[in-house]
Amino acid sequence: MELVARVKAGDDGAYAELIRRHHPRIIALCRSLLPEAAEDAAQEAFLKAYSALGDFRGDCAFSSWLYRIAANKCLDWRRRMGRSGARSLDAALEDPGAALRLPAAPGPEPALADRQLLEAALGGLPRAYRLILTLRELNGLSYEEIAETMDCSLDSVKARLQRARRDLLERLRHLVAPEDV
Repeated sequence: MELVARVKAGDDGAYAELIRRHHPRIIALCRSLLPEAAEDAAQEAFLKAYSALGDFRGDCAFSSWLYRIAANKCLDWRRRMGRSGARSLDAALEDPGAALRLPAAPGPEPALADRQLLEAALGGLPRAYRLILTLRELNGLSYEEIAETMDCSLDSVKARLQRARRDLLERLRHLVAPEDV
């Protein structure tokens, strides 16, 4: 909160430090919600946060507030582009080789295949599920931080996360051979 106070007092260097601290997680969030324009969405989120910093009251953690801005920017960007996250999953399912058998050998190829498979499955999830999985599994936020970010109860976070994981697992079962899930 000290950095936020310094930015509000006019110290632009303090905002640069806030960006350095939060950039990796904001980029990860944007990549999960908007892979094709993550960098641009993250930049817009940081600009929006800077211009709205006077409205930040400190009721929640700065990171939770920033995550909410970034998630909203990604959703706004998607609406502007007129894209649906389900297209990538549908395209993967329509592909005759959609029941992928991921290579078992270590190396960059399996990692790339795993990442592409995960992105396809995540892309087909409802936005709320994609967001909650990214916040918890990729960014490591606690349930309390997620509740602040998503402006919902702790019980709601737990229920949504359980449903999101179940939905993701079901989607992955359609994309990989049964013995790989």
